Amino acid sequence: MPGTMSLASELQPSIERAFEDRALLNQEAYADAVRETIAQLDRGALRVAEPGDDGAWIVHAWVKRAILLYFGIQELRTDTLGPFEYHDKIPLKRGFAEAGVRVVPPAAARYGSFIESGAVLMPSYVNIGARVGGGTMVDTWATVGSCAQIGRHVHLSGGVGIGGVLEPPSAAPVIVEDGCFLGSRAIVVEGVHLEPEVVLGANVTLTASTPIIDVTGPEPVTHRGRVPTRAVVIPGTRRRKFPAGEYELACALIIGTRKESTDRRTSLNQALRDFAVPV
Repeated sequence: MPGTMSLASELQPSIERAFEDRALLNQEAYADAVRETIAQLDRGALRVAEPGDDGAWIVHAWVKRAILLYFGIQELRTDTLGPFEYHDKIPLKRGFAEAGVRVVPPAAARYGSFIESGAVLMPSYVNIGARVGGGTMVDTWATVGSCAQIGRHVHLSGGVGIGGVLEPPSAAPVIVEDGCFLGSRAIVVEGVHLEPEVVLGANVTLTASTPIIDVTGPEPVTHRGRVPTRAVVIPGTRRRKFPAGEYELACALIIGTRKESTDRRTSLNQALRDFAVPV
């Protein structure tokens, strides 16, 4: 199978030209380039975003453009799976047994997502362009939005909502790195980045503008859009004055750090005990 750079050099020029001039999609060569890009996403040979050599994440906007073009060339069709009927432009992902992925009914993953061997999908949903790493549990009624990048050995607890993003194509997706734990009903959207082994307590909501306040030192330190490695985070509020009075606004509080000296499972359990994090 060609490497990522080889695939990009072969497919990207056609995708970029077709995105600028949609009439080109009437030519089979351009439509085939779109289909092949989505096929490579589905196989895991391409991805929407990935870490660079310096650790900074790189967004491949042209791949997101290919997803947008794919919606344009696909037609609505009806699929029946047992008692379930679907009517959509994007087929469901198949071949889970061969891929080594456990899927519990009625979980669904769209074609063009990649689920790595060893992942488990409880009744949940994974959208096109998303990537879920091996050993990760997508728990009941959790959703992984379009293009989200979920690392290995992550636990997305029941009802977790990971936001998706397709437009603008240059926008960073939500990134949840290896070893993170997201408690029940946590929500992460708008390209927020969780660094490795972060713990989010139940009901934490993180948007690009949410203040993430580290309260472990003598003075608060505020982050936005990114949670530092091994941080333990719970919901919080902070008081703000308005013309009509003072009100409490939602924020997130970093109340501690998982210990680096222990393995991920022990560290997680210890973090939950040490900081009484609700999950």
